[in-house]
Amino acid sequence: MSIRFGPAGLGGVKEAEKNLEHYSQLGLKACEIAFTYGVYIKNKEDAVRIGKKAQELGIKLSIHAPYWLNLNSKEKRKIEESKKRILQCCEIGDFLGAEIVVFHPGYYGKDQGFSNPIIKEETYQNIKKAILEIQEEIARKKYKIRLAPETTGKLNVFGSIDEIKRLVQETGCSFCIDFAHILARYKDYKFDLIKKSFPQEKWHCHFSGIEYGEKGEKSHKATSESELKKLLSVFPRNKNIVLINESPEPVKDSVKALNILKSEK
Repeated sequence: MSIRFGPAGLGGVKEAEKNLEHYSQLGLKACEIAFTYGVYIKNKEDAVRIGKKAQELGIKLSIHAPYWLNLNSKEKRKIEESKKRILQCCEIGDFLGAEIVVFHPGYYGKDQGFSNPIIKEETYQNIKKAILEIQEEIARKKYKIRLAPETTGKLNVFGSIDEIKRLVQETGCSFCIDFAHILARYKDYKFDLIKKSFPQEKWHCHFSGIEYGEKGEKSHKATSESELKKLLSVFPRNKNIVLINESPEPVKDSVKALNILKSEK
């Protein structure tokens, strides 16, 4: 088993290379660039330069697409805008040498839609169609990057374990397993179900502490040592895993996880 730890967040363009060097010195070998509020790396030259530094340091890069995406919107314009934002991430991600673009696919669209099988299936088909269309454009532009829809933590948001599994099977996309979201959504980590649902050799994962209620996720929080130990103890030993921490202190918590793994060897 190989686990690469790293934070969600690289910082601004000017300090990106310095931050990557700092992560490397801490023993971190992954970093997810947070385009969650917009794609802030604007040009090819900066992306290539940052990507080259990450490659030199042996750090795997990934991207998190903007939050304001909805591939199941009732408005066609919003779906097209969402697709464009994802493709913008793919373009910059290709320059960076990033392997995947993580994103939240969309919403069920109606109150309690998550409990209505017809609405859930319509939502799935709309999101599947959009992903296939995006992938056609990725192939046409010859980007070497894959889409990774993420398991989500709120009941009214598309992204259950079964939904992400089905997208992978039916579109050939990659995936992101967010264990904090799964805990918030199911009130349980569902380790056995996850192992059965994602037999692939490579896993891209998120983790942090999380506050949640009856409707699922409320907010991320610092990652406790006990939760990290629980997670690391059940990871399959035959996979290559990237574990990105999304807590309010992602670098600190990534180092904590790395040290726990080292101590258990």
